[in-house]
Amino acid sequence: MPLLTTTITTILSAVTKATHHRFSTTTPPPLSKIPSKYRTQAIHQAQEAITEYLHSTRSLPYFYAEKIAKNAFFSLSSIISQVPFHHSSFLSSMQRFLRYHPLDEFQFFYESIGIDYQEIKGFLHVNGLFLSDDSLAFRNACVLADFGFPWNKLGLLCREKDEIFSNKDECFSNKDGSFCNKDGIFSKKDEIFSNKDIDLRRKLSDLRDCYGFKNVVIVGICLAFPHVLCDGFGQCEGLLSDLKRVLLDTDLVKHVEANMDVSYAVCRKVRLFYKLGCKIGEVGELLPMNHKIFVDYGEDDLVRKIEFFCRLGVDKEKVGLLLLLKPDILKFDLEDHVITVSSFLIHLDLCEQKLKHIEQNYPYVLGKNRMVNVPHIMRAIDLSEWFFDMMKLGDHSLLATYSSSRSCATCEDTDDNYRRNLQKILRGRRHVINTSKLDFLHRIGFGENIFTVKVMSKLHGHSSQLNERFNFLLSLGIKFSKLCKMISLSPMILNRNTSVLESKVKFLCEEMASSLEYLDKFPSYLMYDLENRIKPRYNFHMWLKAQGWYRKEYSISSMISRSEKDFKAIISNVHPDAPKKWFNVMRKRMK
Repeated sequence: MPLLTTTITTILSAVTKATHHRFSTTTPPPLSKIPSKYRTQAIHQAQEAITEYLHSTRSLPYFYAEKIAKNAFFSLSSIISQVPFHHSSFLSSMQRFLRYHPLDEFQFFYESIGIDYQEIKGFLHVNGLFLSDDSLAFRNACVLADFGFPWNKLGLLCREKDEIFSNKDECFSNKDGSFCNKDGIFSKKDEIFSNKDIDLRRKLSDLRDCYGFKNVVIVGICLAFPHVLCDGFGQCEGLLSDLKRVLLDTDLVKHVEANMDVSYAVCRKVRLFYKLGCKIGEVGELLPMNHKIFVDYGEDDLVRKIEFFCRLGVDKEKVGLLLLLKPDILKFDLEDHVITVSSFLIHLDLCEQKLKHIEQNYPYVLGKNRMVNVPHIMRAIDLSEWFFDMMKLGDHSLLATYSSSRSCATCEDTDDNYRRNLQKILRGRRHVINTSKLDFLHRIGFGENIFTVKVMSKLHGHSSQLNERFNFLLSLGIKFSKLCKMISLSPMILNRNTSVLESKVKFLCEEMASSLEYLDKFPSYLMYDLENRIKPRYNFHMWLKAQGWYRKEYSISSMISRSEKDFKAIISNVHPDAPKKWFNVMRKRMK
């Protein structure tokens, strides 16, 4: 064969080049050198040449050689870009190229099973270009494909459970050329790989024989829950029991056993509820009772409804149980409707006294907003648990009836001040940024009112930056409703980046020995410079207390928030020597 007569130098050069290409993170060169009318032809001929190479030269079964060649577009493009193109001789040029430039077969293989081209580096083997160097990955892929797994979806298994395709940490080479693993020593590497093949085949067979799943159902289960192929049945008993009840013990069986995509889609939707915290093996009764959820609603619909209720800040497990117990809630449009907060609360039967309390203490949430922002509106006014309990007790129909009731938001007047300011914003040069800031405020519960416009005017940054800072403050432990109140009083706290905010909160809690509740009374604390204002004034305040010079108590907030002139006036009243001491402190800091 021509490949055998290639010089050692040429082979080493090709291997070095292929290895270098393997670890390159750049996108493969485009096919711009090939006239557009010939590109399809070039791709087909390149696929044909690589299929022939893998089958005839590398002895791979034709079926799999073709799968690899036809499902690795980026790797293929990289090879095509290295071969001179002429429409009448390109196929022979490709064949000639492959004689002297061995392919990195692992790169083609991993891309063909669905691994993103940019991610392939993490899956490649360091010591080898050929599938025969470590055939476990390829052999197991063949076992799965023979069973019915779509070749180009095997990457889903590889990403989540790469041990299905990997022998690392289990196979060790001895000095005598034998291989050993945790179970003993094997004289041949193929013995290890064949054991793996047998394990995988046995697992697939047991899933079929012990649980009654058909092949297409097993494929869907394993693609959604790859660990089933690795864990023992004892570890998967609860999961498989739940899935059996959903997939086989309901009328879903006629759908899932006829179509692998349906089986996979149903399993993915079931997995959503497990991710919410629903206990595997303990929700088996609820799943089949509401099995239509997994057919009537797409995964995106479920995700949107789940995210809607999770934004209330309740336990995720409660959200999962709510949707399983009240599946009718999935029918409602929880995104596109416009509401007016006061009328919406009246529609939910909030008592008049509580409504007045909200109008007095949370005026910035009033006015129009979108239904999709209701969870954060409820958190902003401290009614998220009340709202969730209503949904849980069966009042979820109120979400649907609001849009058709006489109290619908479209029937009510918009805040005139808000409307006029919005028109100014839309006419301004910075209307895109200002509109994004308004959208951010509406998303966290602020309504269409003049308070929101005033807050927006003092914010700096795009909505993504503001959202990052807002979520960071929440992560520190500040309650949602209190944080919204803080922003309404001191909007500029969101103009500080997260590292600055973190250092100020750390100083407040550790050095000042205060709690986050202190920010309820003094939110503007987060606005002041830590090194040049907060620390020196706080330390000087504590020094004055230690000297016993205070005749009346001054709060820390009054010491920090006052202008320099007012601060000096205060400490002059405390003691005549205090201004001189302060001057010395600041002079030392300047040095």
